[in-house]
Amino acid sequence: MRSALLAGVALALVWQGAGVAQTTTARITTPKEALNGSEPGDDYFLANYDQTTAYWKTLASQSDRMKLVSLGKSVEGRDIWMAVVSSPENIKNLEHHRQIAEKLALAKGLTDEQAHALAKEGKAFVWIDGGLHASEVSNAQTQIQIVYEMVSKNDPETLRFLNDTVMLFVLPNPDGQQLVADWYMRKPDVKARSLADLPVIYQRYVGHDNNREYYMSNQPETTAINRAMFKEWYPQIVYNEHQTGPLGAVVFVPPFRNPSNYHFDPLVLSELDGVSASIHGRLIAEDKPGSAERSAAPYSTWFNGGLRTTGYFHNVVGILTEIIGSPTPMQLPLVPARQLSNQDELYPVPPQIWHFRQTIEYIKTMNRATIDYASKNKEDLLYNRYLMGKNSIKRGTQDNWTITPKRVAAVQEAARAQGPAPRTRGGDGLAGNGDQDAVVDPKLYDTVFHAPDQRDPRGYILPPDQPDMPTTIKFLNALIKSGIVIDKATAPFTVNGKSYPAGSYVVLCDQAFRPHILDMFEPQDHPQDFEYPGGPPIKPYDITGYNLSYQMGVKYDRVLEGFSGPFQPVTEVMAPPPGKVVGTGGAGWILDHRTNNSFTLTNRLQKAKVPVFWLKDGVTAGGQTFGPGAVWVPASGAAKAIVGKSVGELGIDAYAMGSAPRGEKIALKVPRIGIVDTYGGLITSGWMQWVVEQFEFPYTLVYAPELDAGNLNAKYDVLMFVDGAIPGGDSRYGGGGGGFGRGLPKPEEVPEKYRKMLGHVTAEKTLPQIQAFVEKGGSAVAVGSSTRLGEYLHLTENGLTAPGKDGRPAPLPSTKFYIPGSILTAKVDNKDPLGYGFADRVDLFFDSSPVFKITDPAQAKSVSWFEGADPLRSGWAWGQKALDGTTGIVDASYGAGKVFLLGPEVAMRGQSYGSFKFVFNALEYGPAAGKTGK
Repeated sequence: MRSALLAGVALALVWQGAGVAQTTTARITTPKEALNGSEPGDDYFLANYDQTTAYWKTLASQSDRMKLVSLGKSVEGRDIWMAVVSSPENIKNLEHHRQIAEKLALAKGLTDEQAHALAKEGKAFVWIDGGLHASEVSNAQTQIQIVYEMVSKNDPETLRFLNDTVMLFVLPNPDGQQLVADWYMRKPDVKARSLADLPVIYQRYVGHDNNREYYMSNQPETTAINRAMFKEWYPQIVYNEHQTGPLGAVVFVPPFRNPSNYHFDPLVLSELDGVSASIHGRLIAEDKPGSAERSAAPYSTWFNGGLRTTGYFHNVVGILTEIIGSPTPMQLPLVPARQLSNQDELYPVPPQIWHFRQTIEYIKTMNRATIDYASKNKEDLLYNRYLMGKNSIKRGTQDNWTITPKRVAAVQEAARAQGPAPRTRGGDGLAGNGDQDAVVDPKLYDTVFHAPDQRDPRGYILPPDQPDMPTTIKFLNALIKSGIVIDKATAPFTVNGKSYPAGSYVVLCDQAFRPHILDMFEPQDHPQDFEYPGGPPIKPYDITGYNLSYQMGVKYDRVLEGFSGPFQPVTEVMAPPPGKVVGTGGAGWILDHRTNNSFTLTNRLQKAKVPVFWLKDGVTAGGQTFGPGAVWVPASGAAKAIVGKSVGELGIDAYAMGSAPRGEKIALKVPRIGIVDTYGGLITSGWMQWVVEQFEFPYTLVYAPELDAGNLNAKYDVLMFVDGAIPGGDSRYGGGGGGFGRGLPKPEEVPEKYRKMLGHVTAEKTLPQIQAFVEKGGSAVAVGSSTRLGEYLHLTENGLTAPGKDGRPAPLPSTKFYIPGSILTAKVDNKDPLGYGFADRVDLFFDSSPVFKITDPAQAKSVSWFEGADPLRSGWAWGQKALDGTTGIVDASYGAGKVFLLGPEVAMRGQSYGSFKFVFNALEYGPAAGKTGK
């Protein structure tokens, strides 16, 4: 693995310089001295990232208890610093202790006796990060103080912490901390300082969603942190600090509410509850009231993708706290119901004026409680990490069954078919209290729960004949970035009578991180979760269905029996297998529209002013048959150079043709793209920017004042309205700024460069300009809630309605229809240019997304629609049969222009590669519409 790279911890990661010799001086610089008289917890003060890390470098030069490690670079190029704090002896032997943590985490080649010995010798690694969500400012500020105390204090408890543990203090969002702190501190009048009105999201592309993509690792910060947690440092506890707390309380601390994910080891939750009890107990013992748990907040352990939650699938104890607090003093409100002590809120807090110092002190208490648990339970934490890994490996090498809600329903259905089960008798003991009607025939455990065809896979095989091999490689790289070992076949092999060629990829489940493998390949089966039978659904904290194998359109076989072959492990990220030019024809080249990377090559050709066409009819080239939309590049010197250089890098083949294909062609042009954003930033806009940049589409950001000014056709061919960009609803992936319906600062209150952003998209002023833009030949692409543009233009109406109390159509209530963040399957018309490159079905990410009835069939056409009573593929769907016959993707003509309505979230957090082509086709097709010829 990466042990050799980390030898001696004197690698490139460690901050170098003569000033960082790990020797203790007589005196350690205090935060107040380093921060020019201010310190963490002072009202109206925030230290930015530069100040924080400069101070950490000072501490590292003064103390032999500390090393500084750079985990990598942020999107803006800052180092992501981690302070490693432990006793001088542990720091001296840091690589040895890191190797112990690695061996126990991976659990391969160890006996139980060896694992016990390593657990006794090793140190507990405790990860504590602060400031992932940069507007949640208290946590990063506390890191300054807690690191200082750990390197300067000599009380018995601190010395015990230093001896028993290796503490990893991390600032995971350098760019955001710098941005937010500078924004808050910009006004000299301290009473005028505010965290409000941040002009942009606090990570260049993803803002608040930087805690929603840890199974994907699109962003450099996420990639660096995953590498640290699952390939380098292997902490047993990951404490991810957030804000804000439940209204009327101070802080949410686990345990979490149900549901929990059924893939990870039960020891994870058992130890999580132990750490949580330590935190609650210490807060109460120190007379710090106001901690709340379980039902007091919506957080659960279902979703894989947050910084702390991805750890569950790697046998890591993940702790989340959410605390109130701001550098500007605030009123802690009175919520009468919260003043009654109960199991989830043991020690209520009275209303009061709350100061930043109180928040910092609470966080320090919670930090110390977490480290205290690790110190007192060091051997158990280390050994149990091994035991969970061992359990995962064992489950991956023998028949094993995962019980899901659907399997429970199957047993209940089988029991109903059998008739009433015999009543349970106690005999010499008690069989248990409860509803006897819930008891079924025990034989159903083996015949239904353990049916042979319901076994967990022993592994997955991904053959090389993928519809989009570069995307498949991106999927495998996401697994590799989170510590999963991939194998590649070096020769042909056969499994269960099926032959696979060399170059096939294999993911075996006999790995310590097996829960993560299953969660990325297998569909999620979220329980039906309602407040009461017939009542409203309980909203999940985040999404419910997300497995990347479906989102990315990967083709694979599930293998239920053990197998082996000529496999070579792959542990580092891969480039796609190089593409090639097939054939020797001199007329031009055919590219497969199914591959997302064909758009990258198209954009490179267009940038060089090389003509590119889409073929309306299918074509055969090089023995391959291509469906409608195949890309045709006529031969030229410029085209030959670009195609020849790009196919190898992009992993796509170009098929040389001896003559130009016949039939109708759509001539493409370089699209002038505007992506609509707002002051404060829409996260969906940030994600869309990131997606189109990956495939080299040029674009410009557009704000409401420019839209309102009109004359849009002079500057743009395509306007992209992401989810939340058109009023009437906001982005479902919000946070970190943005959205409609809130006030905006006055122009004189913000720097000049941000004033062009000020304004709102309005139905009265903006939408008529969009209508005029389309009528004159422009294209509008609307995603998610912004597809209400279709209703404004009288092209579509809501596809999910029922008669309301007044007899008029009304949206279906959540008791009748509810699909939060899930993956559905839909039909596709792949003969329409908007559907080019798709198979006849596609998996779409759906989060209470709009669906349509077409009101003007002469102008609008359904390109993707839902068919059947059960389109759910992964997640949770209630009343899904209501989708039958509704449209999700619309291609409409309007005046001289085009309108594309993409109801589902087709670019979901940069993950849904399998549906990106709806976006890319719209960006290319709109400007080219009507430019057809023989």
